[in-house]
Amino acid sequence: MKATIAGQMLELIEGNIVEQRVDAVVNAANSRLAGGGGVDGAIHRSGGPAIMEETDRLYPEGCPTGSAVISGAGRLPAKFVIHAVGPVWSGGKSGEPELLAGAHRRSLELAVEHDCRSVAFPAISTGVYGYPLDLAAGVALSTVISFLRESGRPELVRFVLFGRPVYEAFASKLAEALQAF
Repeated sequence: MKATIAGQMLELIEGNIVEQRVDAVVNAANSRLAGGGGVDGAIHRSGGPAIMEETDRLYPEGCPTGSAVISGAGRLPAKFVIHAVGPVWSGGKSGEPELLAGAHRRSLELAVEHDCRSVAFPAISTGVYGYPLDLAAGVALSTVISFLRESGRPELVRFVLFGRPVYEAFASKLAEALQAF
């Protein structure tokens, strides 16, 4: 599914983020930047130890929830990995929407600051962090759409969604968001 927002492309695909040929891939990281399972584990396995070595050196204190940091991409086909720390779902009453929006917004800011023309996001916080898919999709997409409208960059934002249910949740929310704008 594709949409043009302020002249830029917003795209949803079902696939594996480590295979994306984009300038930057976003990693669903933990606040310690310590590697883990899911997207984080796949990125570190595919990208190799250089990613962890760089984040350990540049960000010894990690990254706060709701923000992001950037590193090289090791052996991945991308140039950069943006490590975004989304919130753990606690029922929605602990600032989770604002934190999830912040992680997406900071990721996009880093992409623009590093002249990335294309960036690929996973469904941040929807795995072991338990954020409900439909709610996470709504926050992620509205944040990206707003950012593209405000900045006009990057040229391509692609959500790479692992599995049909995740893709369908995002596609449904994108259709709603496009009607709302």
